[in-house]
Amino acid sequence: MGRKNKAKNAKSQQNQPNQQAQPAQTSSSSSGTETATKAPAPAELPKSAKREEGELVASLLEVCSKPPESGARELEDYPQIHGLVESIRKIQSALLPPEKDRVESFDPFIKWLNENGVDTASIEIAEFPGVGFGLKSTKDYKEGDKLLQIPRKLMLTVDSARKSSLGALISEDKILQVMPNVTLALHVLNEKFSPQSFWKPYIDSLPSKYLTPLYWGSEDLQYLKGSPVQGDAINQYRNIARQYAYFYRLLQKNPAAKDLPLKDHFTFENYRWAVSTVMTRQNQIPARDGSRATLGLIPLWDMCNHTNGIYTSDYNAEADACECFCLQDFPVGQQILIFYGPRSNGEFLVHNGFVYPDNEHDRLCLKLGISKGDSLFALKSEVLGKLNLAPSRSFYLHRGRFPVDGDLLAFLRIFSMAE
Repeated sequence: MGRKNKAKNAKSQQNQPNQQAQPAQTSSSSSGTETATKAPAPAELPKSAKREEGELVASLLEVCSKPPESGARELEDYPQIHGLVESIRKIQSALLPPEKDRVESFDPFIKWLNENGVDTASIEIAEFPGVGFGLKSTKDYKEGDKLLQIPRKLMLTVDSARKSSLGALISEDKILQVMPNVTLALHVLNEKFSPQSFWKPYIDSLPSKYLTPLYWGSEDLQYLKGSPVQGDAINQYRNIARQYAYFYRLLQKNPAAKDLPLKDHFTFENYRWAVSTVMTRQNQIPARDGSRATLGLIPLWDMCNHTNGIYTSDYNAEADACECFCLQDFPVGQQILIFYGPRSNGEFLVHNGFVYPDNEHDRLCLKLGISKGDSLFALKSEVLGKLNLAPSRSFYLHRGRFPVDGDLLAFLRIFSMAE
């Protein structure tokens, strides 16, 4: 993670929001080995509803798998995709359990952290106006003081997914092998429905829903009309709908999925929850052998909300733990904040479900390209190539005194070239 706490949590300013002895024969122990223990199966759909569900999922996969010819076509496809998803959700609504009170999960969560070596004596989970749940200081902290140290064994990671009951499926599926964020989402969902999961106290403490575009309705998208963020949100929705349809079929047909806890609970509602959990909370951490980076969820640390500043989290290889230091002074009773990274408000909205009003790193994305029908397309492309610029790409207008950078200025000059 190296002084970088990337993508953050999904309380998303909505906030979401050592047990030294390992649990006996858990479905997923922190040591990595496991015996798959399934949760009680949900109520089954009637055969007619199950058949209709399968037909709708097949249609969804077909529609989402056709590459849109343009951004305009992607916008045109959205109502059909959204309609199919809503029809699937309506059928599956009978399978969903009632929501639990998240607050009731916090005490068991803190107990689990303490039993596994996390010092929480000077912080507590609290609710803050306008942002939801976060962390509050119960002592005076000074800038640079250590706030948290979270050991690897408490983190849900791509590596722990490979060692779990998902391992066989991961080894067989090419998508899971190349998309670690998807692997992590399925891992979270598999643990959610593993009654003896080592991570149960953490998973129970997570929000039950998010404010990401996966939860938006068609009318919500209209507020983004004219903004490139609308296209990003639609693209995200399409991709996740396609993933859901693909894994729905995979879990039904692949023998490696036969006894997975998530198999009988793989609704669109559960999948978008797992994807949003990962999308809003994932971080890069070093793999155990230090040879590469991997993705992981870091319990408790991911409850900190965002503010402007610099990265103040790092990975301590010797302690094999994430360490977080104070970005500023935090007096008793004040909310503890961290810096998520130099993201624009558009990126925060699509990936975290919030915007930060005084975002020092806000910028506007401009997607520009030279038409292949331009009589000077070949010449313009050649000149752009000499400047290491593609004939079609995204640029940014930055906040501040110098909104236009050199690349954008050069592109616009060549774009406007008459001869």
